[in-house]
Amino acid sequence: MIPDADELAEVLLDLAVPHEDIDELIALRRALTADAGAMRLLEECAGELVRDMGQIVDYGDGLQLRERVTEAPAGLGGHFATYVFVAALPHTRAYHRARGVPADVSRRTLTDLGRHMALHRRRHGRGGVQSPQWLVLHFRGELYQLGRLQFQRAQLWRRAALTLGTAGFDGTAGTPCLDIHIPEFLGPLTPAACDRSLALAREFFALHHPEEPYRAAMCHSWLLDPQLKKHLPADSNIVRFQERFRIARRDSEPADREPVQFVFGDPELPVAGLPRRTTLERAIGDHLRAGGHWYIGRGWLPL
Repeated sequence: MIPDADELAEVLLDLAVPHEDIDELIALRRALTADAGAMRLLEECAGELVRDMGQIVDYGDGLQLRERVTEAPAGLGGHFATYVFVAALPHTRAYHRARGVPADVSRRTLTDLGRHMALHRRRHGRGGVQSPQWLVLHFRGELYQLGRLQFQRAQLWRRAALTLGTAGFDGTAGTPCLDIHIPEFLGPLTPAACDRSLALAREFFALHHPEEPYRAAMCHSWLLDPQLKKHLPADSNIVRFQERFRIARRDSEPADREPVQFVFGDPELPVAGLPRRTTLERAIGDHLRAGGHWYIGRGWLPL
């Protein structure tokens, strides 16, 4: 289930695991495999992750990896989730091959593990996986990296269908709809990069998931908060990204932690001390310091 030490290093490199984490993961492998209870937990988690591989599962259903990692021995630190993904990897790759997913798309999708480990170290100063629950989608074949953007296979739930209906989308609950996500550490969100991603998505899902006719893609993100247009130039990448969507509405509850997390790297940073180095940093921080709030916007675009 877990490769030997020499092979493990190569597997971790293929998943873009940061080099500073690899030696620690190899060293901890011995403690993991020597602990019968930890290995049972690993087998349970990996088995639950790959069960019904490829099926679209509600985020609150299936493997709840965020909770299960708390059952792992403390000595494994935050690395237990990484071992779960390594154990599931052969099943994920087999599913991708069966679907005809190109090797480069498979590789780039699964290297998001390394990105989330880099995010964890940036925020906490130690090894671990940021948002392990999120990565379950990647390893189950529910989400793919296609160029600059990530696309998640999804079905509209009732509330989303009603919300998007106010912006002209005629889908009902259960309608296939792609969720668009914007990962960090992949360069600017340029219009050309987004055009390329959307073109790749249209071709990819028609070819590899033809049984799921995706007529639209939706996005729910602080990047769709209409207030951003008041603070950023009209030709900024974020404003131009926002204008692709037919905005349904924004949430009524503030989501100030979201832009602070994605722009500054840590949602717990005090607002008063947020840097003002870039136009975006000044926009996010100054608006909060003036007593304003940021909200999650929701929108859709036709495919």
